[in-house]
Amino acid sequence: MQNWLILDPKDNLAVALRELPAGERIRARETLVLSEAIPIKHKFALQYLPVGGPVYMYGVLVGKATQPIPAGGLIHTGNLEHAAAGYAADSTATDHAWNAPDVSPWLDRTFAGYHRADGRVGTANYWLVIPLVFCENRNVKMIRKTMLKGLGYEKAQAAPVDLEQLVAAYRSGKSAADILALTDVATETHQTTERVFPNVDGIKFLTHDGGCGGIRQDAEVLCELLAGYIAHPNVAGATVLSLGCQNAQIPLLQSSLKKYGITPLPSAEGPGERSNKPVYYLEQQAVGDEQTFIAQAVKKTFVGLMIADHCTRAPAPLSKLTLGLECGGSDGFSGISANPILGYTSDLLVALGGSTVLAEFPELNGVEQELIDRCERPELAEKFSGLMADYSAAAEAVGSGFKNNPSPGNIRDGLITDAMKSAGAAKKGGTSPVRDVLDYAEPVTRPGLNLLCTPGNDVESTTGLAGSGCNLIVFTTGLGTPTGNPVVPVVKLASNHRLAERMHDIIDFNGGDVITGQATIEEKGAELLELLITVASGKQQTKAQLLGQDDFIPWKRGVSL
Repeated sequence: MQNWLILDPKDNLAVALRELPAGERIRARETLVLSEAIPIKHKFALQYLPVGGPVYMYGVLVGKATQPIPAGGLIHTGNLEHAAAGYAADSTATDHAWNAPDVSPWLDRTFAGYHRADGRVGTANYWLVIPLVFCENRNVKMIRKTMLKGLGYEKAQAAPVDLEQLVAAYRSGKSAADILALTDVATETHQTTERVFPNVDGIKFLTHDGGCGGIRQDAEVLCELLAGYIAHPNVAGATVLSLGCQNAQIPLLQSSLKKYGITPLPSAEGPGERSNKPVYYLEQQAVGDEQTFIAQAVKKTFVGLMIADHCTRAPAPLSKLTLGLECGGSDGFSGISANPILGYTSDLLVALGGSTVLAEFPELNGVEQELIDRCERPELAEKFSGLMADYSAAAEAVGSGFKNNPSPGNIRDGLITDAMKSAGAAKKGGTSPVRDVLDYAEPVTRPGLNLLCTPGNDVESTTGLAGSGCNLIVFTTGLGTPTGNPVVPVVKLASNHRLAERMHDIIDFNGGDVITGQATIEEKGAELLELLITVASGKQQTKAQLLGQDDFIPWKRGVSL
């Protein structure tokens, strides 16, 4: 295994692939001696860097030295600050020639999906229960408690510790030290029952803190997002709960749904009504007492499940996959293994006629020009440039900025500046041309690589990816995160062996073989595509699905990095 790595000929940094002791001799472009120990995943200078000297990684500017850094010196927050290259939309490259990967092994491949009336294909078949305002969250939870177990959707779970054992120990006079030393005993909390509706993968209950208060634009964007979830190919229909007086009114949601061709069904709809995706609306202030309101919601949801159960999986071409490209809990290896692996898978899917979506705009800071040059049309470059500039200005206006994006965990594991983090994060988008640029909650309509404006916040971003129509998401991570989504399978890709082994209960795919030299990016990218086909066909659940990790946080369009 190689001990260090230079990622681009232009770079004046190298990455430590293992712990490197002070005094170790490095034979790079010129032989140098490490002036101090370099932790694994961190970077060291390949040459003397003066104060103000530009620092490059992945071939792009990632920072400027704030102190003299000797050749072989460790890069850290004390001697490097964020710096990123400028960009201009009017310099869009005119040559969009792309060297697509060989996809002949997958040309005739299919996945087993749920075919919808609008031509899209789902990788799952869910029913949604959605509140238009936070006042309805309790009622959503009551419906959940009423329906899940009786319909066979409540999974058998094991408590991580026997609480009765802890209570008994406390009552017998055991000390805190004695209790902490007790052996953890997992206890099963309940048994599953057979599903009443075998073709429905589950009922998903979305709660949120929006719909009223704030500004009117928040309610509008929330309705656009919820419409994207209801219209989603992984969703068979929805039950919508309204209080009645909130900003996010039923007609506002119906107006958003109309853009997807979804219109209200007659009030007497039944199991045979299949001409439109069923959406049932209930308003608590119009109904009256809570018990009657919840009973009506349960009965309408039950009828909706009867309709949804008619849909079964059937073969679909891989071009019907829309893959969200996400990262979180990134480390110094994410941009070397996990993100390039996902980028190659993205290229494979694009070459097969599918769609991929790169989000997290704060984590594209410093690579804007590369993406602008990949835009197929000048108007796309203009839209991307405008969204990035507006986002950056909004962050600066509240005393923050993209430079504050790296988290303490990112920095601890070698991602020192936002530009350094972004240069690695952008690798998820592969090398294909940019076919479309989308603002938050805008749907994916073009095959190929799309750019979607979302925050870097993991859940706000994955929530947005699903809302724009992604029917699969791959989430790369170097530190580990349990993030999932209510309606979209989220495949977790580890950047290193240690993470894949230590947090095996949340990781689906190990990209660490690239770091150890046991596999190439292309080999792992092809392997990842095979896993996605299996997951899309319902033959394997992701770890997030097994854990019931249904994270849903709408972005209010305030500053969120």
